[in-house]
Amino acid sequence: MTRQFNLQEYLTRGVERVVANAVKATLKNPKESAFMIRFAAASRSASKKRLEAERQGRHIPAFLIASITSSCNLHCAGCFSRSAHATEDCAPVEQLTADEWFAVFDEADRLGISFVLLMGGEPLLRRDVIEAAGKKPDILFPIFTNGVFMDESYFELFDACRNLLPVMSIEGEKNATDTRRGVGIYDRLMANMDECRRRGLIFGVSVTVTTDNIRAVSSGRFIKDLSDRGCKAVIYVEYVPVTEESRTLAPGDEERDFLRSEIDRLRVECPDMVFLSFPGDEKSSGGCIAAGRGVFHINSHGSAEPCPFSPSADTNVRDSSLCEAMNSRLFASLRNGDYLMEDHDGGCILYEKRDQVAALAADREGMA
Repeated sequence: MTRQFNLQEYLTRGVERVVANAVKATLKNPKESAFMIRFAAASRSASKKRLEAERQGRHIPAFLIASITSSCNLHCAGCFSRSAHATEDCAPVEQLTADEWFAVFDEADRLGISFVLLMGGEPLLRRDVIEAAGKKPDILFPIFTNGVFMDESYFELFDACRNLLPVMSIEGEKNATDTRRGVGIYDRLMANMDECRRRGLIFGVSVTVTTDNIRAVSSGRFIKDLSDRGCKAVIYVEYVPVTEESRTLAPGDEERDFLRSEIDRLRVECPDMVFLSFPGDEKSSGGCIAAGRGVFHINSHGSAEPCPFSPSADTNVRDSSLCEAMNSRLFASLRNGDYLMEDHDGGCILYEKRDQVAALAADREGMA
């Protein structure tokens, strides 16, 4: 019988392995080594907190996704966030303040949440929130950024706060990246990676996987180039179509099988790097991990959503604690009703069921 892939265990162990390697690489810098050693201890402590909560009947996931702004400086082709109006060009309205985000991070720390993924929009537009995150050294904050605002002041902040890990969005080689994200973006990303390596900063990349780029972004050449530049994590996210015309870009069963086999190979051949795939790893780890099963999402206005691809909520962290949000009626209904475990064609099951999830959040008709 094939052993089920444990996504949380793999990511937790993978980060601990990256941290351990970083400790070895930074022994000549006592400040950096001290942080890495401290986080390794904090990660073990957080795991114990989650285990104790489980014994008491409370499930605490290891991961939280925080979209800290609805603003972005780019207009990437086929952007899901803009299609869902989670990212807009108008000035942000009633978004959580830096103090409110710090309160969220503080409770996450107490609960044993080890990883808070900062997203947007473009998260580096919220310097105040990034600085607040830097004050919680027991949590790792991967920052999913387009890389444009990674200037000297941000490199200094990442250097001082080693728990802030830039994860730069890239589409593959130069032409693919610049075609989707804008001319000059690829060169900027390469310069950012080289500067991270020069400073000894841990960083990763995020890749939107389409039928056009799936072979290029999983190729040995692409991964070797990233590794040579110091990249420690590659996160593959399957493209979610925003129009009927773009459905041909969404990976089908054949492409998913190919990507899964390539990631299995890369995990063996490149043990010093962490490779993740969404929702691929979710299916192989026993179902969707949204709605607090493994992760949940707080949007820029404080609404607690199952995940970024399922923008429905019945709770806001301005009015409740994180713990209450994780056990909201919406989250509990999704988990207890086995909707996250249902088989589906691929992509995001909650996006496929977005109308039913919205109805459930509004307490109208549920998941009929």
